[in-house]
Amino acid sequence: MAGFAAFLDLYATQPLLPLLMREFNATHFDVSLTVTAATIAVAFAAPAVGRLADVIGRKRVIVGSAIGLVLATALASTSHSLTQFVFWRFVQGLMTPGVFAITIAYIQDEWPSTHVGRASGAYVAGTVTGGFCGRALVGLFSDSIGWKNAFLVLAGLNAVAAAALAAWLPEESVRAQAHPTSHTHTLARVLRNRQLLATNLVGFCVLFVQVGVFTYVTFYLSDPPFHLGTTALSWLFLVFLVGASIVPFAGRLIDARGYRTTLAIGIAVGATGALLTLLPWLPIVAVGLALVGTGGFISHATASSYIGVVTPRDRGLAVGFYSTAYYIGGSLGGSLPALLWSVGGWVACVAMVVTMQLLTVTVALRFWRRARTHDEAVLSDPIA
Repeated sequence: MAGFAAFLDLYATQPLLPLLMREFNATHFDVSLTVTAATIAVAFAAPAVGRLADVIGRKRVIVGSAIGLVLATALASTSHSLTQFVFWRFVQGLMTPGVFAITIAYIQDEWPSTHVGRASGAYVAGTVTGGFCGRALVGLFSDSIGWKNAFLVLAGLNAVAAAALAAWLPEESVRAQAHPTSHTHTLARVLRNRQLLATNLVGFCVLFVQVGVFTYVTFYLSDPPFHLGTTALSWLFLVFLVGASIVPFAGRLIDARGYRTTLAIGIAVGATGALLTLLPWLPIVAVGLALVGTGGFISHATASSYIGVVTPRDRGLAVGFYSTAYYIGGSLGGSLPALLWSVGGWVACVAMVVTMQLLTVTVALRFWRRARTHDEAVLSDPIA
């Protein structure tokens, strides 16, 4: 439920981008800010909420942020200009890391190290389901009742999710406490962890690819020879359900085979899918997008789970920094391809994301160690 709540709204505007271009007489870059504003806000807010959760408790931050999402989503529906809409999208982004980033830290504390991979896989499956529902519902309702009312529907679903989290999410068994060392010392310890810094770069690349592909593919498919409308574009995100069904098994693969192997598999799947989208036949493009999504979800589940391996303490802060890197990547993935689009269209965008995928796997193979369990990592990591 936490994963569903966090990602219901974050990318909900992706199927609307061609529609928003027409309604506001805006450019590709202008409407891409409805995605970028939310993701850059997540990057700003994540470290602060991570530290806050270490002090006041995981559940309080998760539930409070879920309630904040209800309000921000409802207010987004009141926008009368693209600038207002982008502002409320930014506010939505500020609320989001309190749900998703803190849930990752919650998993690391509440599950035994032998089961963290599959728990992370289940959580990521929830994020995939939420991400699909947000995109699909906004796209479908926009054609019938308008995009503003579609956002009111999302606000209602957010309210249901927030109530469920308040009622059903167990209190953490051990309250995370800030260490008695100064904040500066704690921050320095986290920043000296080379494996964590490498994981942050992996996260940056993973979301850059995901956002870049699923934002600009809507422009690609609304143009000739496809000519897809808003409703058809929203159904395209059904491909995310493929990833939702596979990610829990990826969690078991992490537990069985290790992090580097699982990440390499995810990157290979995603890169293959990106290249398939270059073939101008809609069924093949859909298969390619399914592979891109699945590879990205596997990679994110692996990287977010690896944080717990290399950070036996200060996990809230570590997850916050990972989230910042992750969503800076998503922010740039939502905007930078616009520059390439004007030069080489979809082919140039695919070249960019495949390059990022190669960088991702290179960093992991260079800096990630082979430790498979949290206890092994603590013994082998001099910083821990």
